[in-house]
Amino acid sequence: MGAVEGTQRTRRGRFVPWTLLAMWLVVLALASPLAGKLSGVQQNRNVDYLPASADSTQVAVVQDKLPGGESTDMVVVYHRDGGLTGADRRTAAAQIDEIAAAHKLSAQPQAVPSKDGTTLMYPVSTTEPGQDKKAKNALVDDVREIVDGTGGLTAEVGGSAGLQADSGKVFESLDGPLLYTTVAVVAVLLIVIYRSPLLWLVPLVAAGAADFTAMAVAYGLHTWFGTTVTGASSGMMTILVFGAGTDYALLLVSRYREELRHIERPYDAMRAALRGSGPAVLASSGTVAAGLLCLLAADLNSTRGMGPLGTVGVLCALLAMTTLLPALLVLLGRRVFWPLVPAFGSEPKQRRSMFAAIGSSAGRRPVTVLITGAAVLGALALGTLNLQGRMKNENSFVGTPESIAAAHTLAAAYPGLGSQPIAVVVPSAKADQALEGIRGTRGVATAEPRRSGAGWTEIAVTADSPPESAGETATIRALRSGPAGQLGGHVGGPSAQLIDLKASNAGDRDIVVPLVLVSVLLILIVLLRSLIAPLLLVGAVVAVWGAALGIGGLVFEPVLGIEGNDPALPVLSFVFLVALGVDYGIFLMHRMREYALSGLAPEAAALKALRTTGGVIASAGLVLAATFSVLTTMPLASLVEMGFVIAVGVLLDTFLVRTFLVTSAGVALGRALWWPGPLSKEPPARESRPALPVQESAELR
Repeated sequence: MGAVEGTQRTRRGRFVPWTLLAMWLVVLALASPLAGKLSGVQQNRNVDYLPASADSTQVAVVQDKLPGGESTDMVVVYHRDGGLTGADRRTAAAQIDEIAAAHKLSAQPQAVPSKDGTTLMYPVSTTEPGQDKKAKNALVDDVREIVDGTGGLTAEVGGSAGLQADSGKVFESLDGPLLYTTVAVVAVLLIVIYRSPLLWLVPLVAAGAADFTAMAVAYGLHTWFGTTVTGASSGMMTILVFGAGTDYALLLVSRYREELRHIERPYDAMRAALRGSGPAVLASSGTVAAGLLCLLAADLNSTRGMGPLGTVGVLCALLAMTTLLPALLVLLGRRVFWPLVPAFGSEPKQRRSMFAAIGSSAGRRPVTVLITGAAVLGALALGTLNLQGRMKNENSFVGTPESIAAAHTLAAAYPGLGSQPIAVVVPSAKADQALEGIRGTRGVATAEPRRSGAGWTEIAVTADSPPESAGETATIRALRSGPAGQLGGHVGGPSAQLIDLKASNAGDRDIVVPLVLVSVLLILIVLLRSLIAPLLLVGAVVAVWGAALGIGGLVFEPVLGIEGNDPALPVLSFVFLVALGVDYGIFLMHRMREYALSGLAPEAAALKALRTTGGVIASAGLVLAATFSVLTTMPLASLVEMGFVIAVGVLLDTFLVRTFLVTSAGVALGRALWWPGPLSKEPPARESRPALPVQESAELR
């Protein structure tokens, strides 16, 4: 009978991995036509991010109904430091005429000279491209080819359309560099961790398959359910696939390596590894997915779309790391670990690790360690007081594209004049009354009717304050509460969109943050069968979030030179840090509970859990932080801020909270940590399962 069972296991060991590999090849073949289309459906305009209820969104809806549809607004800027010459003015006029001849403009552009005679500004508006994003960007490119400065004369194309074209180019260029940089970073870290010429490649292949599949599923969500896809959400999905997926791979490979020392057949060793690490991996991915899905409650389209895309990334990573990765490892056999092959019947080298030393300090003075760690996190959180306000459009790039250079020129030459129109739409029957009221509104420099149709009239308003300044913001609010709002109209345009973005993000914070906390807490209560331990973990990750934001406040402007903060930074960084940070708490606490159930005193279980999982958690934290730090190399300030805060938060969580604070709390609280579960009341009877090996993941330490 034993021989028959052994033969059956051998057949399964050959059949199952090949079947899983074949299934993944089919999945990738089906995903291939869809994955490449994801970048083509990205929506990266501010108005695309906003909810339908936003006032500036209502303006965009009305503009689509007007003759010609949505307008494309640019500003052509000519400048010479010593003052414009007559030849400069003739050159500018000739080029503007050429633009008017090549494109159907709403009106012939008129020059607006600066008082110091150094600059000419030409507002250019057209409805020629309508809503077509590619046509809009092509129009800007064509105008830029016509506009040319020579002999010290600078000529730049800016305005809202120029800014949108430059933003589109940045987002279009993100996908390739982001993916390649992420793969390179993960590959280097895996080579260092595994010290093998082949093993590092296997998790990377599995992560690549997961990312390709996630892109196809994300495109399907957009096509079938209208899920908003932005460059940021698409990039974050890739980061999550490689970051979270590699974390799961580290945990599984570590357990598999250990099982190979005790089980002869790789297939049987992998089954044991999946049984041992599976619950923690499933709970971890479930926590991240639950946290991300809370973003569906957000009002902001871009934030709400981040939830499904992030969840798809995590679930595809989970699927690949629990099916494709095990299949590849089993098929490659023990030789995949060369030169550190775990021989059957061998024991890992015994050596004192850094985590054993940390555990000793936590065991001797747990309360002191807890108080010191909490004080450090609290002090770092004070840096949030240095966080600046809303990020202006001109500060949203790491470099200085042409639209931003034009904005800087305009700000210097026209210090008291708005250079981008405020779009006001009012019912046509009340247009004359609205126009009179708008012209009499404080802060309005000019107001001219632009076009009418479908019962609406659009009025182009120029403020007497620079774009996105406090003065222009006050003007927009005065228009909304005054003539426009009172007559049933709406106020939009680039600056108004930023105001609405900030308001929507503030509302989302009040909804999403409590939802994430409750959902994560419930999952932890079910997994750990305790109330105190989950509260400790959630409290710790919230403290890490505050400290990471505080460090950001001390670094963004003083060190990196980034002025302002993305309004979505607090909400999104909270979701990612809480959901991902709890992962490592799950790895550690789950092992604590298993050791306590096996008969160890809770204090001893806490120290042993740190020794056995410390290497895995440290490696996983380094990989996850490194993948998010890739965002800091991107050309958008919002991505730099997001990547920095999450990477710093993950490092704090890995090397301070998990190693020192959670372990110290486990020692200091003892059985109270597991209240009100059975472990808090009396020593449990030993279960039939064998105790876990003490030296798990010794090779990673």
